[in-house]
Amino acid sequence: MIKLLLALTLLQGQPLRTIAIDERLADDARISIGDKLVVSTKPGARDGDTVVVSAIIKRTADPSDIARSEYVVRMHLDQLQKVAGYGDRVDKFAVATRGGAATDRALREINAVAFGFEAHRSRDIAVETSQTYQVVSRFHKAIGVITIVASAIFLLCIMLLKVEERRRDVAALRLMGISRATVVKGIVAEAALLALVGCALGVVIGWASSSFINWYYRGVYRTPLTFSLVTADIVVLAVSLSLVLGIVAGLLASLRLVRTPPLALFGR
Repeated sequence: MIKLLLALTLLQGQPLRTIAIDERLADDARISIGDKLVVSTKPGARDGDTVVVSAIIKRTADPSDIARSEYVVRMHLDQLQKVAGYGDRVDKFAVATRGGAATDRALREINAVAFGFEAHRSRDIAVETSQTYQVVSRFHKAIGVITIVASAIFLLCIMLLKVEERRRDVAALRLMGISRATVVKGIVAEAALLALVGCALGVVIGWASSSFINWYYRGVYRTPLTFSLVTADIVVLAVSLSLVLGIVAGLLASLRLVRTPPLALFGR
């Protein structure tokens, strides 16, 4: 069974053969299982092969299908040969092998059959066709790194301002005999708690945004492809970064404050 773009026209009558059509084509043309069609190379022609729709194919999660707005029809090979006028020729075919040694042997034998044959491993083809997505992935990683660095600087500034507002509180604690280490631990614990709360809110917002993105673009492109994904690894990384950055920001801000004499904190 091979994919092919075809012109299809509804027709009443007895079906001769069966075909399967893409679910997008079924929705757009309002075709149901059991409908009679004429398969031809020209739109509206009634002199082609009369067929009946026997199945509706669910779209797969293939990123390469997103850029193409093509309809897909699957038919028997002899039907395809007649409609395409290709005869006993194919552009490409797939061969299943067992094990790496069998794959290497098949590659050598197929490439040595005749001039014009060229065999490749399926994973090599997948890597070659996914270069665009790898570039996009690297671009997203670069944006992520820049965002994390900018967030760390912003968090440090916020913590410095927050701690500066508590100069008198820290001075009072110091004059009461509270040690510098205790004050630092308190500020760091508060910063870590705030970081965890902010991270929890971020995870919830990220999950909600991801769900909306998938719902919207799946409807636009009519595909089960996942456009946005929040995994456990991403959550663990986000929580870890948030906690570490919060602790570091709180530590730097508190050390700057406790090194100042208490009376100086009171402005004297």
